[in-house]
Amino acid sequence: MDQVVRNREVVLLSYSSEGPVTEDNLKIRETQLNLNACKEGEVVVKNTWASVDPYLRWLMKEPNTALYMDSFKLDQTITALMVGKVVLSANPEFKVGDVVTGVYEVSDYSIVGGSKLRKIDTNLAKPSDYLGPLGMIGLTAWVGLLLIGEPKPGDEVLVSAAAGATGLIVGQLAKIKGCRVVGSVGTDQKVKMLKEEFGFDDAFNYKTETDLDATLSKYFPRGIDIYFENVGGQMLEAVLNHINMNARIPLCGMISQYNQDWKESYGVRNIFTLTGKCAKMQGFLVHQHFHRMEEFAKEVGGYMQQGKIKFREDVTQGIENFLEAFNSLFTGGNTGKALVQFKAD
Repeated sequence: MDQVVRNREVVLLSYSSEGPVTEDNLKIRETQLNLNACKEGEVVVKNTWASVDPYLRWLMKEPNTALYMDSFKLDQTITALMVGKVVLSANPEFKVGDVVTGVYEVSDYSIVGGSKLRKIDTNLAKPSDYLGPLGMIGLTAWVGLLLIGEPKPGDEVLVSAAAGATGLIVGQLAKIKGCRVVGSVGTDQKVKMLKEEFGFDDAFNYKTETDLDATLSKYFPRGIDIYFENVGGQMLEAVLNHINMNARIPLCGMISQYNQDWKESYGVRNIFTLTGKCAKMQGFLVHQHFHRMEEFAKEVGGYMQQGKIKFREDVTQGIENFLEAFNSLFTGGNTGKALVQFKAD
């Protein structure tokens, strides 16, 4: 007997090369899903959480402009990092009731191959933590800071987009490693939050600073050893004037440029500073470090249990508000990890 359920999906209708993504590009489509379409090796997942991440913006551009992953296909459901509960299984490795995570379709229900999923232990942490500090966000912070930034006690560290999901973890990890940490954020409220709640040594509101060069001289009189790069543009250019010898710049993202066509993006004029300072600026893809997941989870999970790492979630209710949650990433409207929580039946 067929089991048919109402299923809403987030579908890309048209590409957006620049500017905010709109409802003309991204739409909710309602369909009917036959759960019995689940084939051998697959499971049906009723989704409870979707991760909302800046990298998705690149995948909504024309295929020839995506940097490191294939663009989403038009008129198809987009994918993201998800958490959900197995409600039907044709895979012996998963049973009904298992809570799982993986990168797959953003929809109320998803039919997913078991190879794309991993089970999560909700006794160790709540399900949404596996989209934040114990998921790709946390791994991104850990890889960028520890493997590329190579922090040493006493290092001077600047974190841009420091109130975002990755930035919060980077700053706290740097403090654990004995560094002095300053965060750049977009509101005075976030400045206060970083210093009072998350243990940053200092922070500043880049939107109210009229001269970034003078600002960095003020906050880093001894120069910058590590710059965790999340925003690009004018901030990167200003930072390069203040880096120390052998500085390290983990290049995580450049969110200030994501809504721009690459020909219109900000051209950093002083890249040659890297040569004079014998500095390293290195990009990285978290997907290439999944083999370190167990090592990362053990370390960061331990810090969380000890109360050394705190976290915030910025939760939007309902799949129908996915676009709103996504666009908030580019306006500074979110604090911590942007998530969409799916409504229960």
